Amino acid sequence: MASDILLPGQSVSLPRGPAPKLGGGLYLRDGQVRASLVGVAQYEGSSLAISRVRSHPPAANSVVLGTVTRLSPLQAIVSISVVDGVPLPAGEEFNGVIRTQDVRATEKDKVKIGDCFRGGDVVKGIVISLGDARSYYITTARNDLGVIFATSEAGASMDPVSWQEMRCPKTGRIEKRKCAKPETL
Repeated sequence: MASDILLPGQSVSLPRGPAPKLGGGLYLRDGQVRASLVGVAQYEGSSLAISRVRSHPPAANSVVLGTVTRLSPLQAIVSISVVDGVPLPAGEEFNGVIRTQDVRATEKDKVKIGDCFRGGDVVKGIVISLGDARSYYITTARNDLGVIFATSEAGASMDPVSWQEMRCPKTGRIEKRKCAKPETL
């Protein structure tokens, strides 16, 4: 619990024993302790409170989540909305670029951006450099990096089938993507 970032309305798991006094950023509803701020729950003496987690700009080796906004034959443009697990305030997103050579570690010359990403896909990546004045360079060249959420043409959330394919549960149609390995496997 000490490092889990909580979102407003999310329930807070309490340890066994006497219930702690609720400090700032927490409230009680229907017998359940809930967060009212984005942050980490920590003990301050005998009370439990949420200390705010401040967002920060991406740096080299930051894990980022973002939405693909534009595609070209050589790169995918990503709007970065989460940096190291901390959501950025609305309107303060950063731009990132995934180049063809940064999509996967092997067979870099055979990568086609259109077969790896589509507009609207949510992508998990790592910042490899600060890039130019307008955007950060991002890589998805690890098994746990790539598309983590995609919507099919039929409007359904797609399920990963392999590291390079996702299936629409409505139509059964398979679309190509560079999928991130699920964290549960």
